[in-house]
Amino acid sequence: MNLSYKPYTLFFKRPFKIAHGVRESTAIVLTEIGFEGVVGYGEACLPPYLSETQESVASFLNKASKVLAIHHYPFDMQQVLDEIDNIDLGNTAAKAAIDIALHDLIGKLQNKPCWKSFDCNKNDTPYTTYTLGIDEPEIIRQKVIEGGVFKVLKVKLNGESDKQIIDTIRSVTDKPIAVDVNQGWKDKFVALDMIEWLKDKNVLFVEQPLPKANLDDALWLYERSPLPLIADESVQRYSDIDRIKNCFHGINIKLMKCTGLHEAHKMIRKARELNLKVLIGCMSETYCAVSAAAQLSPLVDYADLDGPLLIKNDIFKGITFTDGKITLSELPGIGVVKKED
Repeated sequence: MNLSYKPYTLFFKRPFKIAHGVRESTAIVLTEIGFEGVVGYGEACLPPYLSETQESVASFLNKASKVLAIHHYPFDMQQVLDEIDNIDLGNTAAKAAIDIALHDLIGKLQNKPCWKSFDCNKNDTPYTTYTLGIDEPEIIRQKVIEGGVFKVLKVKLNGESDKQIIDTIRSVTDKPIAVDVNQGWKDKFVALDMIEWLKDKNVLFVEQPLPKANLDDALWLYERSPLPLIADESVQRYSDIDRIKNCFHGINIKLMKCTGLHEAHKMIRKARELNLKVLIGCMSETYCAVSAAAQLSPLVDYADLDGPLLIKNDIFKGITFTDGKITLSELPGIGVVKKED
């Protein structure tokens, strides 16, 4: 996957500067917020189901710039982000771009990595999953081989060739598998049969097995499933957790869904209060947003942060993986640098 950029910059009377560049081919907006010569990097990734576009993100950033322009550093991060959240409903990826850039900026101004600000032990990071798409058996086998150093695999299922896909993986490796159904099983009885079949296949959990709005069937399945069930599409933000807490064993937190690091941290704390497992995930993001999410990874049970591995010319360098284990650095902020720098 290659990136192309169309950058432009906005300037303000106050010391803040916000700039954003568009990655046209894959619907990503990269954002910069500057203060007295220090720059924080952020990112908005725009999968279709979020209903955001490059144009809507640019429009929101123009509105958010007015909020940033009236605040002086040091400021109350929560207050600023609350004001930005209240500009418009939705726009969660645009809000995440600002949140990430502000966390990166403040970390740099304080010369402290974000994981320290969240009271994390950087040695407690989990292994990330290595994702396998739905494909022909030979290609799946080749992908398993390519992901040789990674300790945990993630496989997408959709109700069509599910058993063949799992059997193909098991013909090559016995590594643990995280199963992501993406709402692909429409019938609760079919879902339970598949989970019963998967329970002896070294599967860690099943993510979003049923359509997101069908919580009655989700509860029925939760009460019978021999494997943990993780909510993804069924939980977007902090306010969704109470609604789904009795239907799943855990939640998948993504910065693009929940508006960024500040709310993601709140969601982790809430999940722990409710004894829910936590998976921190990503979309097709660069090392910018993924390195931001990784700052919270010592606090979670599972991670799915291999998105940048699909990008051939990512302009950022960030977190690394040691045999698949997330490795955080001592760099301030979210721990990324532009390759050109």
